[in-house]
Amino acid sequence: MQIDTTRENPQAAAPQAAESAQDLAATAPGQLRVIKRNGTVVPYTDDKITVAITKAFLAVEGGTAAASSRIHETVARLTEQVTATFKRRMPSGGTIHIEEIQDQVELALMRAGEQKVARDYVIYREARANERSKAAVASDVAQPHPSIRITKADGSTQPLDMGRLQTIIREACEGLAEVDGELIERETLKNLYDGVAEKDVNTALVMTARTLVEREPNYSYVTARLLMDTLRAEALGFLGVAESATHHEMAEIYAKALPAYIEKGSEFELIDSKLKTYDLAKLGAALNHERDQQFTYLGLQTLYDRYFIHKDGVRFELPQIFFMRVAMGLAIEEPQKEERAIEFYNLLSSFDYMSSTPTLFNAGTLRPQLSSCYLTTVPDDLSGIYNAIHDNAMLSKFAGGLGNDWTPVRALGSYIKGTNGKSQGVVPFLKVVNDTAVAVNQGGKRKGAVCAYLETWHLDIEEFLELRKNTGDDRRRTHDMNTANWIPDLFMKRVFEDGTWTLFSPSDVPDLHDLYGKAFEERYEYYEALTQYGKLKLHKVVQAKDLWRKMLSMLFETGHPWLTFKDPCNLRSPQQHVGVVHSSNLCTEITLNTNKDEIAVCNLGSVNLVNHIVDGKLDIEKLGRTVKTAVRMLDNVIDINYYSVDQARNSNLKHRPVGLGIMGFQDALYLQHIAYGSDAAIDFADKSMEAISYFAIQASCDLADERGAYETFNGSLWSQGILPIDSQKLLIEARGAKYIEVDQSESLDWAPVRERVKKGIRNSNIMAIAPTATIANITGVSQSIEPTYQNLYVKSNLSGEFTVINPYLVRDLKNRGLWDPVMVNDLKYYDGSVQQIERIPQDLKDLYATAFEVETKWIVDAASRRQKWIDQAQSLNLYIAGASGKKLDVTYRMAWYRGLKTTYYLRALAATSTEKSTINTGKLNAVSSVIDESLQAAPAEPKPAPVPQACSIDNPDCEACQ
Repeated sequence: MQIDTTRENPQAAAPQAAESAQDLAATAPGQLRVIKRNGTVVPYTDDKITVAITKAFLAVEGGTAAASSRIHETVARLTEQVTATFKRRMPSGGTIHIEEIQDQVELALMRAGEQKVARDYVIYREARANERSKAAVASDVAQPHPSIRITKADGSTQPLDMGRLQTIIREACEGLAEVDGELIERETLKNLYDGVAEKDVNTALVMTARTLVEREPNYSYVTARLLMDTLRAEALGFLGVAESATHHEMAEIYAKALPAYIEKGSEFELIDSKLKTYDLAKLGAALNHERDQQFTYLGLQTLYDRYFIHKDGVRFELPQIFFMRVAMGLAIEEPQKEERAIEFYNLLSSFDYMSSTPTLFNAGTLRPQLSSCYLTTVPDDLSGIYNAIHDNAMLSKFAGGLGNDWTPVRALGSYIKGTNGKSQGVVPFLKVVNDTAVAVNQGGKRKGAVCAYLETWHLDIEEFLELRKNTGDDRRRTHDMNTANWIPDLFMKRVFEDGTWTLFSPSDVPDLHDLYGKAFEERYEYYEALTQYGKLKLHKVVQAKDLWRKMLSMLFETGHPWLTFKDPCNLRSPQQHVGVVHSSNLCTEITLNTNKDEIAVCNLGSVNLVNHIVDGKLDIEKLGRTVKTAVRMLDNVIDINYYSVDQARNSNLKHRPVGLGIMGFQDALYLQHIAYGSDAAIDFADKSMEAISYFAIQASCDLADERGAYETFNGSLWSQGILPIDSQKLLIEARGAKYIEVDQSESLDWAPVRERVKKGIRNSNIMAIAPTATIANITGVSQSIEPTYQNLYVKSNLSGEFTVINPYLVRDLKNRGLWDPVMVNDLKYYDGSVQQIERIPQDLKDLYATAFEVETKWIVDAASRRQKWIDQAQSLNLYIAGASGKKLDVTYRMAWYRGLKTTYYLRALAATSTEKSTINTGKLNAVSSVIDESLQAAPAEPKPAPVPQACSIDNPDCEACQ
């Protein structure tokens, strides 16, 4: 009998049973409907479920008379349960996918205690899924959907090609664990309808996958790969290479697309026609289509929205062509330009290193403005002031972020000889600077971004501190620009000693602007003595601590002005023989000389530390190779760069400064299972930066051997064999050991390097750690040297909203059997923090402590260890939980005491907080209000926490740097 055969081979009958459960025929109109795997929509009927479940039982238990009665009763009960489930979910009718019915049948069998039948049912489903997958791979034949037609751009319609849809989904899931292609297909089909626009099909795919990111971080990669299908169709169609292509087809198509892209880009005058002189066949063969698969959704969407070259709204760049365009632009003047372009391309496209945003924007274009930062000094005369504002506008039109030194401009009430009147001071001019930055927005790519610096002894300093307040005379407020204090060591000593501080107008004490260290102290005290004899009438004496408190209060209230330190920037500057550092830049990591004839320029790029951790250790050899190529790329920028202002060209070609930094520091700690708040993290910060410094200095020496030393090398600290680690001693000597505590250890052999640099180095400055907000998004790693903000949050920018979840945390929770929907809900409820989730072990709580849960001292100490190796500075955000005046005081005193050159944003949670209402756990969770972001009380459904907009693509101030 047939039934006996199936008993001998139960899995031969189980397939028929499962399939029968899905071949549902008609039922009452307006009721439930079923989407079959081929896309057909049919009415729901429970008699087919009865047949399917009956066959499943018969396949396992056989068709004996004894079993027949039990099977009949059990099947009737289970069928009723399955149908009741769907009617309860959708009382007014709705659409169910085939897989959902199978899921419910399986669940009903398990709940009924029919484990053996359920087990065979599961095995069969998996086997059938594998068969379908293999069949889809083997078949290139279109599979038209029976009931859904898509509307093409020209208005014509055609059936939805289910075969291609499945291919795109399958490719998107390749090599990724714990992602479900059938789930994506099933949910996507629910959102499609007959006549849907062709472009909306991919949108539905992307939207479906992105909702799953919080469940499994790998869905971020799936979403990006699904988005790539749209990008390929848009770019390849525009280039005339192909209507569309799958990922695997790009292995051959990329090589054809590159020359078509160069031709089109040159024709539209969007890229430099010099790129045609390359051997495009050789470069095309070097393009690696597999690297399209390494983007997260946020990274790829950011590139598409902000970086890819476009014509009439059509982006006709693709990721690997984009990286090759940048590489070609940077290699254009190399003797062996094809080889160098491929070398540069491999570094960029592998995410081992990433150039800064201006370089990515403009390399290989007709106006290659590749530099990130510009620093200017504003002179004390009306013509000079407006020339400086004009320079700001021209630099902002094409360039990155601006740092203006306003200290020379005379204070409010100062005498003006030309008009026999009195000055209105610095503030009214800063209002003009603010409005200029808003008006000049780089062709819509981003707003102009500028930071004004003022030294602490300037008579206008108290009003300067209030520029960002929301109250007061709006004509004396600058709501759109940044401000920073330029603080001499003498002021900090007076704060420690509870002394007085005298404010002057620079028109009366002009030499203080160019003095630092002991020379500044002596001259400042001389001017103080003059006030006592009535020889300097325009001045004001305040308590140093009172001014310090106001600085901290305004920083807490408005986020500005930032605190940066004049003396360490100058005493440790390699270029102190030819000038003075008068300010930092927009993001506080650049420390270069400026004067009326020189606008300092810096070019940035960052090493991705994550890609240099191999088997839990820093791969020193790979790091050395990366740094050597990166320094060469940065040096090339100087000669290729477009300069909109002559003073910038003169300065950059004379001194040739670059700023090599890092990103992904937090991720690198995760890979080593090191908590940010630990001695091991401080040691890694020290050792990793030492290695980068070691290789970067030698790479610049190699370039000097090949291309010559920079023009002002003689007399520099380099020419004396004084390295950044050695310059710490100059700071200690000038400040006095009482006021500084820094680590001076070294682990590498620096003696040969000291001797080598005496012979020549290519770049006056080599290292600076920028924020990397945008390029970290592109590469999918943590920003710069930042601790993790939250383990689960929503990032909003001009490209949309993106759920970001910590993949390392998810990995470790999975390894311990702790990752489930309840954990996702708990993370949402606790705003991405793991500290109050009881079932998470303490070692994971320590490892995954978020920015506000890491004691600030760890952030400062790690920065101090890095600073000893860096010839410039770090863009260092400080996070303070339970912020109070005392905590701010201690933190910023410690930053100065540890030898830091600059600090950046203060991110603080107030000491008082509100309480969340009880949800599932019966516990209360304190949620503090952020100084410069308002966190709303939790809604009924917990959502990922918001991310602060300190330095992000939708707050473009810092995009200027990276």
